[in-house]
Amino acid sequence: MKEVIEIPHTQIVMSFVATCIESTARTLNTSYRDIYQRMQAIGMIEHYILPHYDVLHTESRENLVAGILEYLKIRKEK
Repeated sequence: MKEVIEIPHTQIVMSFVATCIESTARTLNTSYRDIYQRMQAIGMIEHYILPHYDVLHTESRENLVAGILEYLKIRKEK
């Protein structure tokens, strides 16, 4: 019988945040550091990704990135 490794929920969520950053960076053909800094500057991780994790993690990667780009655009305009 194989041993099951349980990963803490916090670690799963943080991996999802990293996926959001990396996928967005790939889509924009830029560095993950640039995207992370842009997200941090507007509080996107704390005020959008983390609070809406339960819904966001069910989205396709394409829809997820599209939503992130829209959020970045809207917040940049303000």
